Amino acid sequence: MTLTQAQIDTFREVGFLNVGRVYSDDEADALRDRLMTVIAGTSRGKAEAVRNIAGEELEADRDVVIQVVNTWQADDGFRAHLYQPEICRMACELIGTDVLRVWHDQIQYKPPRRGGATDWHQDHPYWPIIQPADLVSAWVALDDATIENGCMRMVPRSHHWGPHKGGTIGTNEDGFTPDPDLSLIPDDEEVEIVPCEVKKGECMFHHCLTWHGSPPNPSDNGRPAIAVHYMPGWTRYEPSRSHIMERRVDVEPGELLTGHYFPTVWDHGPVEPPEHWSARAPTDGRNPATG
Repeated sequence: MTLTQAQIDTFREVGFLNVGRVYSDDEADALRDRLMTVIAGTSRGKAEAVRNIAGEELEADRDVVIQVVNTWQADDGFRAHLYQPEICRMACELIGTDVLRVWHDQIQYKPPRRGGATDWHQDHPYWPIIQPADLVSAWVALDDATIENGCMRMVPRSHHWGPHKGGTIGTNEDGFTPDPDLSLIPDDEEVEIVPCEVKKGECMFHHCLTWHGSPPNPSDNGRPAIAVHYMPGWTRYEPSRSHIMERRVDVEPGELLTGHYFPTVWDHGPVEPPEHWSARAPTDGRNPATG
C-alpha cells in the first residue's frame, strides 16, 4: 500500500490519518488472542511492562487501562508486526524518511465496562530521552474501536502548536474535552475535537505532538489495539529526564538511538532529515505562535 500525496498532505496538515485496513479479521483476531496471553503472563517472553496506568490492580472493578510496553519482547507475533511492510512504508512516507526504527510499542487496553480514561496529552513530551519530535505512531485496532467503547479523540493541527506544558493538556471530565492553556494556542486556531473510530484491522497514524485522549469504556466490548511508535533514522538519544526504556539504551547522549531494543525496520537510504517537512515542530520548547 502506497499513500497518495493527498493523504500525506492531509496527515501533515491535521496530524492524524486513518489509512484503512492492514490486517484481515482473522489476522487481527490472532494478534488479539496473543495480546491476552501477554496480559495474562502466559506468553513466551516478558514485556517491558504490564500495568494498570490508572493506578489500581489489573483486576480492579473500574478505571482500568492496561498498558503493555514492548509487547514484541513477549510474543513473536508482535515482533513480526513491527516489520509489517505496508505499515513501515506508510510511516516512512508520512515522516519523510528512508530509515525507520522502533522507539517502542505500546498497548492501552480498555476492558469491557471497567475501562478507564486516558487523559488528553501529547506523546513526545512523555519521551524525554529522544529528539527531535518527528515520530509517528501506527495505531492498529484489533477489534472495532468505537465511540461507545472509548475510541481516541484527536485535535486537528495541534501538532503545529508546539509542546504543551510537558505534554499534559488537561481534561474536563464533563464531556471529556481538553482543558488547555489557551495562551499557548495560536490566535487564529480553535480546539476542535474529532472522534476517531477505527475498525478491526485498520491503522490510524498520528504525529507525536498531536493532542489526543480517550474516554472510559462503559460498553460490553473491549478495546484492544497495538500502537508502534516509529522514529526516523535521525532520532538521537538526548536525555533530559528518565524513561522506562532508558535502561535499554547503549549509546551515548547525542548519538543516533540504535540497538537491539530499537530495531531498524526499514532501511532504504540516508538518515538526514528533509528540510521541506513543515510539520516538524520546534524541539527547544518554543511555541511557534509566540516565537
